[in-house]
Amino acid sequence: MKRSGRSFILAGVAALIAGGLLTSTPRAQAAADTYSATATVAGPQGPVSAPVTILIERYTTDAERSQAVEALKTGGSSALKEALEKMPAIGHIDLGERQNAIKYAYARPVGSGQLVTVFSDRPILYLGERLPNPKPKEGYDLAFALLNLPDSGKGTGELSPAARARVDDGAIVTEDYGAEVVRLTDIEKKK
Repeated sequence: MKRSGRSFILAGVAALIAGGLLTSTPRAQAAADTYSATATVAGPQGPVSAPVTILIERYTTDAERSQAVEALKTGGSSALKEALEKMPAIGHIDLGERQNAIKYAYARPVGSGQLVTVFSDRPILYLGERLPNPKPKEGYDLAFALLNLPDSGKGTGELSPAARARVDDGAIVTEDYGAEVVRLTDIEKKK
């Protein structure tokens, strides 16, 4: 995963959304998956942490995935937002006291685990110089999470509580509203 300035290019996400780079099949539909994690971001007085819960009731179908990919390719982040708004809620992301509906959750086998990409059709919160920053910025109207889940042990990932997306040279690039990366650590599947 590469992060350049305020943007990060997610090679794994490119394979998941842009398609064609990985050919393994997505995870089969199953009972709900619930993950707990800790979200941490650098704050003015030091690191700030909050609990995160991600509940996925079902994963995105291939047809839903194709709609989201096509929308992003043809109309950018605003078109992706419109496509996600039309999709049913398939779970939710809870960050502290805030809850957002998940509209896209795609799992792909990677090595000895899986990579899960999650999108919400609205931001969770805007992180800026003050945590949180109360001023929304136009175009940063999605939330995004990437979970790297090994078969053994706890996973890691990133959360963009307010982001926009675009396709750049076949890779999905998400640009976060905040300058600091929100790290997800100790990701664990609840039983």
